[in-house]
Amino acid sequence: MASPFSLNLAPLSPELQKRAEVELRETPEIVAAAILELRELVENDDTIYFKTDDKILIMYLRPCKFYAKSAYELMKRIAAFREKHKDILENLLPSDERTAFTEYGVVTVLKDRDHKGRRVLVVNSGSAWDPSKVTTDQLFRMFYLIHEAALLEEETQVNGVVVIMDYDGLGMKQVKCLTPAFSMKLLGFIQEAMPLRLKEVHMVKQPFVFNMVWQIFKPFIKEKLKNRIHFHGSKMASLHKFIPPTHLPKDYDGVLPAINYSGKEWYPVIEEHIEHIKMLNSFGLKKK
Repeated sequence: MASPFSLNLAPLSPELQKRAEVELRETPEIVAAAILELRELVENDDTIYFKTDDKILIMYLRPCKFYAKSAYELMKRIAAFREKHKDILENLLPSDERTAFTEYGVVTVLKDRDHKGRRVLVVNSGSAWDPSKVTTDQLFRMFYLIHEAALLEEETQVNGVVVIMDYDGLGMKQVKCLTPAFSMKLLGFIQEAMPLRLKEVHMVKQPFVFNMVWQIFKPFIKEKLKNRIHFHGSKMASLHKFIPPTHLPKDYDGVLPAINYSGKEWYPVIEEHIEHIKMLNSFGLKKK
């Protein structure tokens, strides 16, 4: 049996193929035509470099519902984003953030997918996060590495991801670090340069001081993302309208065991796929 801490590298099941067809227009004819068109667009553009084998192109076509021009625009935005933030993203490897992953339980991924087969990322951005140990840049780099690993899963490419932002115990120490610069970087990534389908963001256990954070982030949030962000406070029944208790840990009044693992258990999974991460690192703007 596969470890609960492992990536699912299997091809799509017949059931998922059906879902991809309904939600993403993923039929053999459309896929073949889109791959051909996108390959041509990328190979004729001498400003960006991406590998153009089918599997890679499909990774960028899925979030764009197999519209080749949209996928091409996404790839250009990813290249521009990587260039803009090369101070923290250039040649980023899991080992660069080993300590942040393994010693501080700020970021984890639930072992189990939710009822819609989506991966669930949990970010402990309240008192569990000590910004003097894990900076916002490190937090961002961890998100980036996790998304790179998630891209290997076709199941996740199709079903998408959900984020739970847990603000339990949020205080001024954390609020001071959630600056406009950080919010612009994070939201720029999510809204412009993330080739994963982000389906929902759930804000839970946020105290009153959270309003200050929200005022910083709000101006940068576009309509599409705004509609996917939900606020629950300490009312888990409100969260359960989106993810049933059967698929949530005790931490969120679910029936699954409380979370007793963290990035420490997930770190080796990301490390295992270092060649994939190095390949993604090579994509972007061509060096002049």
